[in-house]
Amino acid sequence: MDFEQLLTRLAKAIEARDAQALADCFTPDGIYEDYFFGPKRGPQGLREMLDHFYAGAQNFRWEFLQPVSSGDLGYASYRFSYESLQPQSLGRRVGFDGISCIKLSDGLISHYREVFDRSMALVQQDFAPERIAKIVSGHAGALRQNPEWAAHFSSKA
Repeated sequence: MDFEQLLTRLAKAIEARDAQALADCFTPDGIYEDYFFGPKRGPQGLREMLDHFYAGAQNFRWEFLQPVSSGDLGYASYRFSYESLQPQSLGRRVGFDGISCIKLSDGLISHYREVFDRSMALVQQDFAPERIAKIVSGHAGALRQNPEWAAHFSSKA
């Protein structure tokens, strides 16, 4: 199976709420690092993440674009949309684009992470500005505390 096929299987598993098919895309200890919910590891973690997705939304559509890989690393841009189950935006279609960075091992995902504009999704669901600011501020604070970013936030940067 090539990288593009793996991404298609990943998207279809999310769209179908199929935790087993999702886990089958990952190594046994694979990590899915969701930009809203954080990292989840292994089949049980992936199931929990999928449950989080479906607690707030339904009718997902995930489209990967321009996938490229070089053995143990892959990237793809994507379009992602869903129907909100949030009370203030019930039934509204929400969409955004992003980029996936994927570490691979033996043709499976060992670590999936992504980058997208969180506020884009929150605004489309009519989250109050104060709530959006609190969510985005929390993520900014976590980034500033991440040791991998230390050199960027030091007084010598």
